[in-house]
Amino acid sequence: MTSHKRFIFEVEAAKEATDGKPSVGPVYRSTFAKDGFPNPIDGINSCWDIFRSAVEKYPNNRMLGHREIVNGKAGKYLWKTYKEVYDIVIKIGNALRSCGIEEGGKCGIYGANCSEWIISMEACNAHGLYCVPLYDTLGAGAVEFIISHAEISIAFVEEKKIPELFKTCPNSTKYMKTIVSFGGVKSEHKEEAEKLGLVIHSWDEFLKLGEGKEYDVPIKKQSDICTIMYTSGTTGDPKGVLISNESIVTITSGVMHFLKSVNETLSEKDVYISYLPLAHVFDRAIEECIIQVGGSIGFWRGDVKLLIEDLGELKPTIFCAVPRVLDRVYTGLQQKLYVGGFFKKKVFDVAFSYKFGNMKKGQSHVAASPFCDKLVFNKVKQGLGGHVRIILSGAAPLASHIESFLRVVACCHVLQGYGLTESCAGTFVTFPDELDMLGTVGPPIPNVDICLESVPDMEYDALGSTPRGEICIRGKTLFSGYHKREDLTKEVLIDGWFHTGDVGEWQPDGSMKIIDRKKNIFKLAQGEYVAVESLENVYGQVEAIDSIWVYGNSFESFLVAVANPTHQTLERWAVENGVNGDFNSICQDKNAKAFILGELVKTAKEKKLKGFEIIKAVHLEPVAFDIERDLLTPTYKKKRPQLLKYFQNVIDEMYKTVKEGQASGQ
Repeated sequence: MTSHKRFIFEVEAAKEATDGKPSVGPVYRSTFAKDGFPNPIDGINSCWDIFRSAVEKYPNNRMLGHREIVNGKAGKYLWKTYKEVYDIVIKIGNALRSCGIEEGGKCGIYGANCSEWIISMEACNAHGLYCVPLYDTLGAGAVEFIISHAEISIAFVEEKKIPELFKTCPNSTKYMKTIVSFGGVKSEHKEEAEKLGLVIHSWDEFLKLGEGKEYDVPIKKQSDICTIMYTSGTTGDPKGVLISNESIVTITSGVMHFLKSVNETLSEKDVYISYLPLAHVFDRAIEECIIQVGGSIGFWRGDVKLLIEDLGELKPTIFCAVPRVLDRVYTGLQQKLYVGGFFKKKVFDVAFSYKFGNMKKGQSHVAASPFCDKLVFNKVKQGLGGHVRIILSGAAPLASHIESFLRVVACCHVLQGYGLTESCAGTFVTFPDELDMLGTVGPPIPNVDICLESVPDMEYDALGSTPRGEICIRGKTLFSGYHKREDLTKEVLIDGWFHTGDVGEWQPDGSMKIIDRKKNIFKLAQGEYVAVESLENVYGQVEAIDSIWVYGNSFESFLVAVANPTHQTLERWAVENGVNGDFNSICQDKNAKAFILGELVKTAKEKKLKGFEIIKAVHLEPVAFDIERDLLTPTYKKKRPQLLKYFQNVIDEMYKTVKEGQASGQ
């Protein structure tokens, strides 16, 4: 394999550490930006321009589609063209203005991805309103917090979410005066709204409000904010990330320039399946790219079990996914092979090895084995609709074995990206047919500068022979700050550089590998953030334990822990429950573990921890964590990487046991 390729070049030299400031590695950018960063297309300065110019160029192209439901059965996709969508957007915009909502007003959107979601968003874009997505996964009080914090005066909402919105009242009604349903409004909801002093409209009623009225569409500037995206704050309240028009037009031109550079240009023939939440920046950014080229967006039915069926009907060309979804695809395929019997499995294994071998030699996935593709792998391709040319994975790391498996069997490019809400999604992305990039997030996209800053406390050196440090980003894709939180903005945006809190390691080819979190915060497989120190503080209140180390990672969906039980409590429990032996052997006892786990879970529930924050298994360690075994620092702080190394087998065993229990339905 060739390793002399290099996909980045240096634009600024490294800086040595100075009084109190850690050292910083060289600043690099993508070789695709050798001649400077790609400029946004002329005349496109805002999200509204992206849509408006697409309507001018591609008025009759299919834009938004959903499956027609006939007698309870899902049929074909029904489509609205760019022009048809535009006409509705103009009416919704006029209706918004007729309610007295002016430029700079805040408009909430709450519900699963659907045509009405995009139409509401584009109406906000037209009239210079801030579009503020609301979503449940931030926890019960989050929707109410966002409405009040962003001062949302009108909210568009999926019909079945209306009761959820009512739950935020009366606190939210200080700001929120109007609700518009994506569908109808039940009579009991009308009554409830009246009691709460809210005006509620069905979608069709609201459209009528906009008929016969005309409001000028204000001129938008690049620096205008178009969206406030709230991200799960790792501690405390969600943070409102201010995203400007410039960030979005910059990211779309960067993504398109990247795809063109790797010969995978986006075009009006592209079809995209919309199921990842539009409330997150990953899906939003990609949909803006699809709209810019006049492509088609088909919506799923909202049920992950039916996603494969929706793919079969829509036949998308671009499929964005999070590792959890690809994990499901992988497991599904593995089960089918298993059921297929020995011979089928043998044929598959031989075909896989042959094609993967050729890809490792540098052949593209198309050239590696057309015969195996046709004979063996075509079924997988058809399972995703038969037309997918790019699978893009983001939001959490994709396990290497799943990535390499899909690169071989899905007969398409599998790319992995990395980005944050604050960087308006994509910041790094792997290249098609570069197998060396497996397990990394690839090189930077061609419109950002990247450097690593040393983290001396964690012994990460950005100037070392293998440069490691906190990933810092500079460029026009960056957010404009956290809404009403200048203090938090100043912590992470320093001299134009955004400090991500993720620790990365440059690879020789210019790809980035994410290796750690600067603060002890990590994501679980489903994308939920866990602030482990604050959890340990909660669990530490349990009387039956002296100390606890909570562990999770982004390949697993739940947490496990190692605890030092209190001698007295555990020995008393042993006597009461007829368990003999010394302290060490009691720690091994299955029922003793169950007792301690029960105490931990009880506290978690009392303290109202979220479901994913509740520990699913515990190992009892008789010897307290100590400095002698290098598990604690001299100031008694936990050394997490060392704890993991020391207890790796125990951790693996806990994950295995819990999963086996889940699989057998216990």
